[in-house]
Parts: sequence; structure tokens; C-alpha cells
Amino acid sequence: MLPISISISISNLLLNAFLFLSIPFFFYFNPTISSPIQPKSSFSVWPKPRTFLWSPPQGHLLSPTFSIAFPNHRYLSAAAARYLGLIHAEHHQPLVAPSVVFNASAPPLQALNVDVADLTAPLHHGVDESYTLLIPAGGGAASLCAGTVWGAMRGLETFSQLVWGNPSVVAVGVNVSDSPLFGHRGVMLDTSRNYYPVEDILRTIAALSANKLNVFHWHITDSHSFPLVVPSEPDLADKGSYGSDMRYSPQDVARIVESGFEHGVRVVPEIDSPAHTGSWAEAHPDIVTCANKFWWPAEAKWEDRFASEPGTGQLNPLNPKTYKVLKNVINDVVKLFPEPFYHGGADEVVPNCWKSDPTIQSFLSDGGSLSQVLETFVNSTFPYITSLNRTVVYWEDVLLDQSIKVDPKYLPKENTILQTWNNGHNNTKRIVSAGYRTIVSSAEFYYLDCGHGDFVGNNSIYDQQTGTGGDGGSWCGPFKTWQTIYDYDILYGLSEEEAKLVLGGEVALWSEQADRTVLDSRIWPRASALAETLWSGNRDDKTRMKRSAEATDRLNEWRSRMVSRGVGAEPIQPLWCVRNPGMCKEVN
Repeated sequence: MLPISISISISNLLLNAFLFLSIPFFFYFNPTISSPIQPKSSFSVWPKPRTFLWSPPQGHLLSPTFSIAFPNHRYLSAAAARYLGLIHAEHHQPLVAPSVVFNASAPPLQALNVDVADLTAPLHHGVDESYTLLIPAGGGAASLCAGTVWGAMRGLETFSQLVWGNPSVVAVGVNVSDSPLFGHRGVMLDTSRNYYPVEDILRTIAALSANKLNVFHWHITDSHSFPLVVPSEPDLADKGSYGSDMRYSPQDVARIVESGFEHGVRVVPEIDSPAHTGSWAEAHPDIVTCANKFWWPAEAKWEDRFASEPGTGQLNPLNPKTYKVLKNVINDVVKLFPEPFYHGGADEVVPNCWKSDPTIQSFLSDGGSLSQVLETFVNSTFPYITSLNRTVVYWEDVLLDQSIKVDPKYLPKENTILQTWNNGHNNTKRIVSAGYRTIVSSAEFYYLDCGHGDFVGNNSIYDQQTGTGGDGGSWCGPFKTWQTIYDYDILYGLSEEEAKLVLGGEVALWSEQADRTVLDSRIWPRASALAETLWSGNRDDKTRMKRSAEATDRLNEWRSRMVSRGVGAEPIQPLWCVRNPGMCKEVN
């Protein structure tokens, strides 16, 4: 297959004049070129590549007619065009000038040649994302070799981060060999409690790709709203969404899924059930138990609540109509999302909600148990999902909950993945030691909503004059800093065989107190910390020491570049710390 080349052309006369006039000015006065009186830094690529050789650090001009040549592929074409435009237009100004040797007389870099070994590999879990990148010091063309299109996208991102300044300078004499430690690296976003417009989701997917994250876990529905338009069950969104302007049409989903492919990001849908389904009752009240009840009645014990937060309702597994509706939903979701993982939720089934239903009361009085009710649900839906060629992902509760859980025989290991969110390393260990694959989303480390207070009103915890303590008023407080995320080792305490069952991890943004106005700052750059640890780890290869101190400088730079790319990532330090490297470290 012949390569396609994208370039920006100007006449040779204008090019020569530009280079003649700009090189002296650039070398002596542009603040992105290091001088003896400027603070200096080494390269700043995020996430840090597995192997990065750049000795001595050198920089040459990038040709104004720089082009990218690549094999013909629908999504690689879109990515190459996007990166070419970014490389020519970004002109990133580093916060601290890279410490490089700049040779003003060296020939500019003219091109990047991309070679892909397998153009047919689908964007599925475990796809090869490795690449090598060679940028020669002698001018001419750089080369990017990848096993798949998706690995080529990761290499294009690395190359883009090695270009800076105006006019553009590119790092040369660079040799990168790179691949991820974990195949599943993602962000979960809840769009039920508060709605996020499509454009915000598209920007999030682009930011995921820039951070070499490859999964957008879309928690679409919950008790609060049902924003997804399901063609075979239109009343669910018509009656269960917050309004006609807060729904995701099939066309919206197609845009989001297509954007995922163009950025190498899998879009994994989650339709949480049987709990977290209060919004379904607006269209089908007969299949939902305890809908629209007050979540925690006055004077009731916690174990007698109807839900773990405001917004009640659970599907009734003993009502045959439940499966007619749910199978329609599953079938349409599978058609909308080509991703092989289907997330079925199955978390936080609250006993009192089911106990309030007469049908379930009768079942229990005849000697049945609530765990058997859940087993009925799983055994009626799991085989249907797998018959549609999907692997089922559930939250850990379905196996580990203390009061309502299913027998493992209903969860065949070859078709089941369990996502852990409680008790840190302990629950990860419990899942993999039982032989199940897992995705780690520990609330103690990876929940991005923690530490922002509680969203229920008139909470007496705040009626005191001594403060609410260090938990930020939320159940999973305190706030999870980027350092907390960066230093978490998801394989801690696992044997070599158990570690193989850990697919990766996700940070999660539940949206009780988040919407589009804070989306970027809640996710970034904390999700960037996850991105590096799951891509190349959080330890130095030689010393095996945590590299969070070194990572701070690079994350400051990366956060600045993300902001210039339109992502509202929050700062992690004052600019003074950035301008005075080493002065804000703690050595005691």
C-alpha cells in the first residue's frame, strides 16, 4: 500500500528567506533556547517513554514544509492530519527552557515517515501499542515504526511533544522504544447525575489520547437520569432524561465512538443494573422496585436505607417484563458501541429496596434469598450479553458484597471482568486470587470526586466550629492528589501469576458535584498521573525508587501544554516553583 503524505508547502524562495532571517534571531533571543542565565530542564514527554535516548540533547529547526508520510488507513489518516496541524501551529513555549545544544546551521527536519506492520488490528483490549521513534541529528526524515495503527498514534503524540518554540524546534538525535505496561488505561465519567454535552466528551477523548490513555468508560445511565436514546425503548430517555436537550442520540453516540477510533480510545458503555435504575421507572414503573422513595428514612438505621445516596430504584429480577425491556436496551447498546467490553454495573444492590416489593417478599418468605434474586438476574442477562460476542464487566460487588452476591458458577471467568473499587489492594487480591481478571479503580486512590464535600442537604457534620476534619466532608475523602494517584502500585501484594490478571486501571469521576463547568479541572492533570504509572510505571528503572519528584517538573510542563491545547487542567504548583527548579521539593 502506497504511503500518503500530508505537507504544508511554501515556495523555496520564501523558505530560504525565512530561515536566513529567523535563525539568528531565534538562537540569541527566543526564550525557548537555553542560555547560561536561564533555568534549564531536560526533555519533557508525558507519559515518560519506557526507553528514551537523547545524548547529547540537541535541537534543530523543523522545516516549515515538514510533512508526515503514512500508510493509507481511515483512522491513521485522521490522526496524521490532526498531528500535522498541531505540530505546525502549536509553537509551545516551555515554562522552563529545554537544556539543548542548538545548531543553527544544521538542516531542518523535513519529514516523519510512519510505518505500520499490521493495518488490520482492531482497537480491542490487548492490541499492540508499541512503537519506535528515531529522529536523526543529520536532518532529512524521522522514522516512526509501530506494530499497529494504534501504536503509531502513540508515537505521533510523543513526536508532537518533542517540538516547541516559534519558529518550531524539534529534538534530534532521539531514539525512543516504547510500549505500555498495562493494556487498559482509562477514565470513567458518569453522565447521569449531571449531563455533559457531546463537545465536552469529545474534548475529554482527545485529552485521553494525548495522555496515551486508551479507554473512555462511559457510565451513561443511573437512577438520576437516563440520557441515552435507545431506539427500541425510546420512552426511557423521553421520560427518564433531564430534558430533550440533555440526551445522547444515536447520532451523538456515533460521533463519540468515531472520535474514539480517530484517537485510539475505546469507548466502553456502562448500563448499570439491577441497582441504580430509578430513572427507568419514569417509563416502566412496574419493573422498578422502591422508585422515588426517600433514600434514608428518618430514624432508620443505615442498613434499612433504600439506596446508598438520594435516587432510589432497582430493577425487579422476578418480573419477566424486566428482561424484555433490558434485553432491548442491551441489544441496542451493542449495536451503538462496537467495543467488545459491555459494562453491566451490578454494584450497590441495597437489600431494603428489593424487600419492599411484594413479589420479592413472597419469594423470600418461601425460603429464597436476596443473593438468589441477584443470581436470577445475572443468569438471565449474562448469557444474553455473551451471546452478542461481548465480555461482561461488573463492579466487584457482584462477587464480593457482604450481603448480596452471586455464586461464582454464574460468572464464568473466560467471559467476566470485575472492576474493583473498595478496600484498595485487599479487594484486588481477592478478585485475582479467585481467578478473575480485574480493572483497578480503588476509591481510596482513583476516585476524582472525593474530598469535595457531601451533596446531601442539611448535613449536621458541617454544624460545628472546629472544621470537618481532613476528609473534605465526603465518604471517600480526602481529595485524591495527583501524587496519591501517581504513587499507587496496583500490583502490590500480588504474585506473578495474580499480577497477570490485572488488566490495568481507571480513575473515576462520579458527577454528584461535577458537570461541564469543572470537568477538565477535576480530571486533569490527575488522570495524567494514572496515565504515566500505567504506561511506564512510577519507578526509576535503575534505582527502583519512586520518581514522583522528577515527575513533578515534567507534569508542570505537560499541564501547561494541555492548557495551551484547550484542556482546562488545574495547576499543581505556583509558577515560581516551576521557574525555580528544585526549590519546592521536600528533603526532610
